[in-house]
Amino acid sequence: MHRAAELLNLSQPAASKLLKDLEDSLGLELFERLPRGMKPTAYGDTMIRHARAALSSLNQAHEELMAAKLGQLGQVRIGSITAPSVALLPPTLSAVKQAHPDLQLMVQVDPSNVLIDALLHSQLDIVVGRLSQQHDKSAFRYEMVADEPVCAVVRPDHPLLQSAVLDLKTALAYGWIIPPAGTILRHHFDLLLQKLQLPMPASSVVTSSLLFSTKILKETDLICLMASDTARYYAEHGVVAILPLDLPCEMEPFGFITLRDAALSPAAHVVLRSLQSVATTVYGEQYKKQYQ
Repeated sequence: MHRAAELLNLSQPAASKLLKDLEDSLGLELFERLPRGMKPTAYGDTMIRHARAALSSLNQAHEELMAAKLGQLGQVRIGSITAPSVALLPPTLSAVKQAHPDLQLMVQVDPSNVLIDALLHSQLDIVVGRLSQQHDKSAFRYEMVADEPVCAVVRPDHPLLQSAVLDLKTALAYGWIIPPAGTILRHHFDLLLQKLQLPMPASSVVTSSLLFSTKILKETDLICLMASDTARYYAEHGVVAILPLDLPCEMEPFGFITLRDAALSPAAHVVLRSLQSVATTVYGEQYKKQYQ
């Protein structure tokens, strides 16, 4: 309370009275008073979440106004899961920067749950990711883009690349790099093995780090589970080779996600339209059906 009063240029009793007046007007206790300090109640946590979103929106408004004053378009914060960050975002951002050189673009690459949480806290404007069962779908606008196929990758001179016939059972005799338990990709891989009545790989390295995975692949005979768009990117640069292995554990579709109750800025509209346009080229008919 003392620090809050200092930030507001108020005395501590005056700040305490403001908080008490707010609680009285709501008819709710927002903070539990303790012998040393205070702790937010469940009602307080809700108020804090909305206050942070409001402050973030005001900060964004200030940035947009200052950008407009300077003749610029502003700033857009984009969140993306890994595969579209290498397949969709680069051509999209290239097109946006060519048309609007002064537009500031911030990109965050993380799992969907992390990105959705940032979107809910007004820390992102657009997310390219997935909505899961734990999310309240009514809070979002969602436009499906494409499914995300999965493949297996190895180092470019891996012995399995010379195999005349290759199946999953043979490949499982090698060590694998697999995602951590609880991730979507790991869940679908586990389901695939259960469906085919196959055991887990004899030896596994569990990690979500692509940088570590590509490094360890280079030095071992391990096989890595990877989203196909990401695998193609690394394969084009000679970092990995894609195994000719049937791996039917496709993940759920991803899409463009924005907050339903938050209006997009003009700059965010520009980026979203560019994402939609480029997606018709990157994902072809699968997305065109949605876009049209």
